[in-house]
Amino acid sequence: MNRMTAAAAAQGGLAPPPTMNHDEALIEAHRCLMCWDAPCTRACPTTIDVPGFIKQIANHDLIGSARTILESNILGASCARVCPTEVLCEGACVLNGLHERPIDIGRLQAFATDDVVFGDGDLFTLFTVGERTRHNVGVVGAGPAGLSCGAELAKLGHSVVLYDANDQPGGLNTYGVATYKMDQATALREVEFVTGLGVEIRSGTAVGRDVDVGELFSSHEAIFLGVGLGSVPLLGLEGEELDGVADALDFIADVRGGGVDLTGESVAVIGGGNTAIDAVTQAARVGAERVYLVYRRGRDEMKAYPHDIERALMSGVEFIHWSAPASIEGEGSVSALVCYRTDHSTDGVLVAIPESEYRLPVTMVLRATGQAKRVSFFDQFDGVATDRGGRVVVDEEFRTGNQMIWAGGDCVNGGKEVVNAVAHGKAAAMSIDRALRSGAAGK
Repeated sequence: MNRMTAAAAAQGGLAPPPTMNHDEALIEAHRCLMCWDAPCTRACPTTIDVPGFIKQIANHDLIGSARTILESNILGASCARVCPTEVLCEGACVLNGLHERPIDIGRLQAFATDDVVFGDGDLFTLFTVGERTRHNVGVVGAGPAGLSCGAELAKLGHSVVLYDANDQPGGLNTYGVATYKMDQATALREVEFVTGLGVEIRSGTAVGRDVDVGELFSSHEAIFLGVGLGSVPLLGLEGEELDGVADALDFIADVRGGGVDLTGESVAVIGGGNTAIDAVTQAARVGAERVYLVYRRGRDEMKAYPHDIERALMSGVEFIHWSAPASIEGEGSVSALVCYRTDHSTDGVLVAIPESEYRLPVTMVLRATGQAKRVSFFDQFDGVATDRGGRVVVDEEFRTGNQMIWAGGDCVNGGKEVVNAVAHGKAAAMSIDRALRSGAAGK
């Protein structure tokens, strides 16, 4: 089996795909059929005018192309890298139906936005911030939803303060995205682009700890909650307290911080979603000798995207389906993960196969079995309700039961893509703006 060593990782195994050069972008742009009904645009949660920005690239108008993208999606540069374009815009490309390669929309989008977002360009060549109002909005969480909401409100002339518990803003873009998709420096530079619009970010400031909820209400006329999800809960396994057992998202954040080398290590990741796939692929690319993905069902039932699964397999990850963890062994640190085989019973319920236990000799076990909802956090806010799944309840304009509070992103949808969070933040900002201007905020 082909395995990537730490040396190979250092030579580019962790690097995001290279961006297009000018000639490559022009060639790809001229492949686009400029469909009038634009199924690619309809597949984008932020409805970017994909044929429009591609035509502007073909016409050598990069400023116009960047404006087209960022007017619809202020985080268009990061979404170009982290979006599952294979199942969204590129998946909807009509060239698929003609048995041709779809337009490489993601990399074209990165090409169009990079000079503006990551260069020294003047933001006002893209956006003219509206006349300043006297309205002030507080945003809780500086992840994609909060950044999107704050940026749109700032463009409309409102004063905006983002409160974020992390040391650095950006949410999952900064801490939770696999490095081979987007590096941390790119995420932080995009945050600077947003603050350039006039958004204030107070990092290391947790609501309920560093700032009182009552202070939020007294300081702002409207509040947007975009705090995302929590950590991955413990599984309740014997041995889970051993060194080497961790939350997969914490592991991904450590890799993004640099210095992780798993040469000679063996890793097992429990789960079958996108985080699990990112974790196993990252582990393989920082030198792990053996990497296992343990999933209780079959491949067809995995929630991870097929293209990400294929990437993991190409990185040397071994998939173990129809298996679930029973316990973790070791003295002080992990030495093995004990699993048992699973199957469907006659009524479709997942069951354990008797006497089917086996051991995987590993030195690290990562949990990627779903993040916890922050139900107790929302209990601080009167009128903000959560459903049985722990998601914040909002109306069609992302307004909660408290007419002063809106919410969006993972805390509302339960955990989707960055682009979905951006769409929520933008829609909520438009609603907040209407409420502020009509005097209906808090009513």
